Amino acid sequence: MCALPLAAAAVTAPRIQLQLLCRGLVAAMSTARPLKSVDYEVFGRVQGVCFRMYTEDEARKIGVVGWVKNTSKGTVTGQVQGPEDKVNSMKSWLSNVGSPSSRIDRTTFSNEKTISKLEYSNFTIRY
Repeated sequence: MCALPLAAAAVTAPRIQLQLLCRGLVAAMSTARPLKSVDYEVFGRVQGVCFRMYTEDEARKIGVVGWVKNTSKGTVTGQVQGPEDKVNSMKSWLSNVGSPSSRIDRTTFSNEKTISKLEYSNFTIRY
């Protein structure tokens, strides 16, 4: 018997479990209460200070989905989706906290709307 299929199965199993967990999270969030989606842009010292990494970490802690990326203008932009209370928590974090070395001058929010289902399965950094 070749060990390679067993090794591949050992690597694949945790990934499948994580995917199932994410699907369960998405399903729970999409049926529990109304969902919100909002776009954001953060101005200030937000590039070169791990802002995207901290944003991804905070979004996962709060339990929202979406994305974050740097812009050519020196800002950080993205989208957050989830239950309204969790989206509001993330909006507050994006406006007032950020990464430890960042300086948030202002944050703008646009295209805020109620959605029937989540468009993303997790929160990611885009490049």
